[in-house]
Amino acid sequence: MSNAVRKHRNTVRKEVHELLRQKVINPPVCPFMGLYREYPLLVIVRADLPDEKRVRDWVAEDKQIFAAYWSRREEYNMLLFLYHKDVLAYQLWRESLTEEHKIPPREMRLPSYSIYVSNQLMLKYDPSAPIGLMEAELNRGGKLEINGVTLRELQFRILKHLVSGDVFKINENLLSRELKIHRRTVMKHVDQLLKNGWILQPVCRFPDLLCPPNYVLAYSMVDIRKARERVTLAFQNDPHVSTALRISIGGYNALLFSAHPDVSEHMEWEQSLNRRFPGCIGHVDVTYLSPRTKILIDQQKVSLGIIEERLARVRGKKLRKPTPSLR
Repeated sequence: MSNAVRKHRNTVRKEVHELLRQKVINPPVCPFMGLYREYPLLVIVRADLPDEKRVRDWVAEDKQIFAAYWSRREEYNMLLFLYHKDVLAYQLWRESLTEEHKIPPREMRLPSYSIYVSNQLMLKYDPSAPIGLMEAELNRGGKLEINGVTLRELQFRILKHLVSGDVFKINENLLSRELKIHRRTVMKHVDQLLKNGWILQPVCRFPDLLCPPNYVLAYSMVDIRKARERVTLAFQNDPHVSTALRISIGGYNALLFSAHPDVSEHMEWEQSLNRRFPGCIGHVDVTYLSPRTKILIDQQKVSLGIIEERLARVRGKKLRKPTPSLR
């Protein structure tokens, strides 16, 4: 990093610590892409739930819930994003919630409404894409304010390197000491995980994975009526769009998560798409999600839940004694 920004390492260290302290970014992780193999089903749920500790604790702790927002639409007040193995697993999970008293019984709330999306139909996954929007904002106004802090030019250059991941290395020596195995063994397994696509190289993510702090996250279902390949390519190259998936829900065939400085900018962005692709985009169903309405969830919760479950299974097999044969 010091070489990349041409500043002393102590200066760089100070700026990185400040970005972490101000919660502009999270500490670096190796994103677990195996999540989408283990849980190929994305479920988006509109729910009617009370704002009480029992519900907040459940949302924060449940290993299937990836993100949650207080979001009012008709009689619903919450929007949940879940990952599951399949529809059966999701339905069994739903039944368990009332049986274990994690949420109020059905007679005390409106039945939830769910839609299903396949993670295997992902068209784009680039949580760092909105850094391009932040750079454009910095260039236009000469400053960028995040979480009440005005980022200087040096801080932004450092931030850009952190979210791109081009300054990180996996510390095999530390893993070797922690796991008490040889460094070469660690390197071999890390290489296999990277090669097989289970993990990515280390990178810093925004606290709200799909959206920088202070930005509005737009969750949109889109009807691409024609020129689907050209429109999809535009989404893939657009810094507003962090994630896009192919869907078939009602008259909609694409789902987008996009980041915007405010709602009016999102509307201008939509109009610019209509000008670029006249007659290609039909109906759009948009839900605006403010960072202020997000329920705080550990980004690694779902991934770690999968890994812990696998480890428990492996350990269980090792501890299980063979059944003696009857003679």
